[in-house]
Amino acid sequence: MTASTALSTLPPLEAAQAEQSGRLVSLIRRRIQEAGGWIGFERFMELALYSPGLGYYSAGSTKLGREGDFVTAPELSDLYSRCVARQCLEVLQFAPGGEILEFGAGSGRLAAVVLESLAHWDALPSRYAILEVSADLRARQQARIGALPRELAERVVWLDAWPQAPVRGVMLANEVLDALPCIRFLVTAEAQRVQAIGVGRAADGSLALSARAADAMLCEAVEEIERTLPEPFAAGYRSELCPAVAPWIGAAADHLEQGALLIFDYGLPRSQYYHRDRTEGTLRCYFRQRAHADPLLNVGAQDITAWVDFTRVAEAAVAAGLEVAGFTTQAGFLLGAGIDAALAAAGDAVQRARLSAEARQLLLPGEMGETFKAMALTREVAGPLSGFALQDLRASL
Repeated sequence: MTASTALSTLPPLEAAQAEQSGRLVSLIRRRIQEAGGWIGFERFMELALYSPGLGYYSAGSTKLGREGDFVTAPELSDLYSRCVARQCLEVLQFAPGGEILEFGAGSGRLAAVVLESLAHWDALPSRYAILEVSADLRARQQARIGALPRELAERVVWLDAWPQAPVRGVMLANEVLDALPCIRFLVTAEAQRVQAIGVGRAADGSLALSARAADAMLCEAVEEIERTLPEPFAAGYRSELCPAVAPWIGAAADHLEQGALLIFDYGLPRSQYYHRDRTEGTLRCYFRQRAHADPLLNVGAQDITAWVDFTRVAEAAVAAGLEVAGFTTQAGFLLGAGIDAALAAAGDAVQRARLSAEARQLLLPGEMGETFKAMALTREVAGPLSGFALQDLRASL
């Protein structure tokens, strides 16, 4: 997702948002009280994003697109989705009659363009399943898919949980892992060197960030990260780690009989993620196209994300029996998957100009081209995948 990085005053909440946010803050205060006055950041993030009916992904508000809080690549340009479709086509050739399972399908635009593209190539999947936790987004997806030709719309089903039957085909996770609740930690010069950042209550009752001694699990996790780095973290260094990644990848691997899990997200290999100069971590919040770093603002009305440690993803995949078949930048993936051909197919000069502008945002390093990465995790897929053939960054993991 992209948004302005200006830290100017955020727009005010609408009345309904303010009411929802107030109710969610009250719920979080109760959970803090029940926990003895403090909860870890991972628990706070889970409540802020996923509390039923109140969390950011559970309450009804426009999240995606120019009128929402952020813009994802599928919302920015159908060129992106056509390239994803091209990669799906290749994988489905290894699993004839296979299906596609998309996690968190946003507005449904990626699903719609992928289906339209595969129909054009006479290579439709047996079904296109969407696992969506947000009732609001599910409704938007159903409206978008409902506008497709009947032959395409009838192939789409919505799931509330992982499918019971093993998946043969493609799993798509576009900006999913960045929204998994993460732990935040702080390194100090004190005897208890590693501290966990969490949320408590200030004297006036408002939510407040504070740190306390980390438990053995977090201390060991931080030390394990440091063993892979040139030098230990300096005092004052803070960052994030996401323990939910390994279980999520493990669950995906358990449900993938044959095919590929394609992951698209913003992130870095571990050596760059925990670079000594990245002293404030990667946490970002998004509200009305503005990015900032305060998760206690507009609780429940703004997105909270952290970049993905793709080394952690790769380690989890290998442990779960998947092959890391590719890792590249978004630009590398799109160029390998044929964005040039999609541009060349533009109908007229006006369309070409529009698509060229969209392609620049998708490809340029200063836009989305290098910040976002693509990773292919496969099982029983022989041969290279074109989206990962042009640029191979697996050695950086």
